[in-house]
Amino acid sequence: MASSQNRSDRLYGLMEILKDGGLHRAEDLAAAMQVSLRTIYRDMQTLANSGVAIEGERGTGYRAKAVLTLPPLNLTEEELEALHIGLEVVGTGMEGPLRAAAESLSAKIDAVLPEEIGGVSHGFGFAAYPFAETTQALQYLEPLREAIRARQKLRITSTDEGERDVRPLKLDYWGRVWTLGVWDETLGGFAKIRVDQIAELTVLPSLFVEEPGKSLKDFLAQS
Repeated sequence: MASSQNRSDRLYGLMEILKDGGLHRAEDLAAAMQVSLRTIYRDMQTLANSGVAIEGERGTGYRAKAVLTLPPLNLTEEELEALHIGLEVVGTGMEGPLRAAAESLSAKIDAVLPEEIGGVSHGFGFAAYPFAETTQALQYLEPLREAIRARQKLRITSTDEGERDVRPLKLDYWGRVWTLGVWDETLGGFAKIRVDQIAELTVLPSLFVEEPGKSLKDFLAQS
């Protein structure tokens, strides 16, 4: 990852490294990101302040804590979606007691239901700075969920990768960033697309069926 990339991309890259659960030395993270140790220390503090479950300190290394889940709540998926959107709006648009309340409430919730073929995944949170731009992803969550359920092919134009036709497989939320796992028919391989970087989304008329080497199971095996 080039040092010229913006801070949000670098933080996302750090989360991708840390979420394997292993202990990573700050020196190794700095080398991977091509930045200074001081920058890594600042980034780790920023991630922690944003609510990302990071443990560790200078001199020992950093790892992502295991995601904890609460017993199921008596809420529908639509109610969870409404709660998430409400927290995003309050958290990014308010200051003072209301923002603090949104942060406190999000800290008590760790179960949202991102859609995926064959099941659900878990994780919920409040998109504090520097991931406030993830609110841009909210407009795409429902059509992406519907496409996954219906096995509907999509044409996605993203700000970083351009236009491509994909089979949507898994919608996930980890470390304050929504990602869409896909089989990319344009490039001929699996890919992860940051939903906040989607500029245009078109539902294509064709459906897809599971094929060996292109299924959710295969995607998870190579992730």
